[in-house]
Amino acid sequence: MSALSPIVSEHESEEAAARYDRWFREKVRASQEDGRPLIPHDAVMAEMDEIIRRAEERVAKRNATSAT
Repeated sequence: MSALSPIVSEHESEEAAARYDRWFREKVRASQEDGRPLIPHDAVMAEMDEIIRRAEERVAKRNATSAT
C-alpha cells in the first residue's frame, strides 16, 4: 500500500483513492439510471427549510421547559 501526500490527496493510499473513485463512479451511474422524477432545487430547499424550522421549534420548546 503506497502512501499519498496529504497535500495532494485526502486519501491515505492509492488503493484508498481508487476504492473511493470506484464507489463515487458507481453512485453517479446509479443516479443517472434512476428513473424517478427529478425534484426541483427550490422544492427541496423549501422542504428542508420547513424541517429546520420545526426542529428549531422543538429545541426552543425543550429549552424553555428545562429553564423553568
